[in-house]
Amino acid sequence: MAVTTCHTSQCTGIPDLWLLSDARNDAVLDHALCALPNGSGLVFRHYHLAPAARRARFDTLAATARRGGHLVIMADDGQLAEIWGADGIYGPAQRLPAATGLMRLAAVHDEDEIRSANDIDADAVFLSPVFPTRSHPAASGLGPERFRQLASLAQMPVIALGGMTHGRARSLGWPRWAAIDGLVAELDS
Repeated sequence: MAVTTCHTSQCTGIPDLWLLSDARNDAVLDHALCALPNGSGLVFRHYHLAPAARRARFDTLAATARRGGHLVIMADDGQLAEIWGADGIYGPAQRLPAATGLMRLAAVHDEDEIRSANDIDADAVFLSPVFPTRSHPAASGLGPERFRQLASLAQMPVIALGGMTHGRARSLGWPRWAAIDGLVAELDS
């Protein structure tokens, strides 16, 4: 399903807007999902929860997401993604399972990781951090120029992640982007 050098909103199957779940945004995730444009995406992480609580939270968020026509992607565990009925799996390219019928979205940060995603024919990549983030305050962002250089190496759609907001996505001129805090903060304002 990978699309060669597809960085526009004309690519099919990959939403333009993504929300990543996190312990920090959990209290407002249901509201945030309802506010997303129809056909967006949710990457469910919630690593902080015990297995039973994680499953319950997944089921609740997945139901909310699907009412909005959103894709639901499970982080890091292809087997759970299949069992729980996720649409895909998210994680480092080298840890994504071989073709399973699930969408495979790779987390990438540099040239080597983009090459790995190309090698496994990932469906899309989340390239980060574009800008400094609260998640990784010590890490500097790639910045627009380096982000574009790295994105040009990907043979599939690229989703900008890291310090992203609607305003930054517009100034970057990038159609696909994701946020953990950025979307939630905008809903609160």
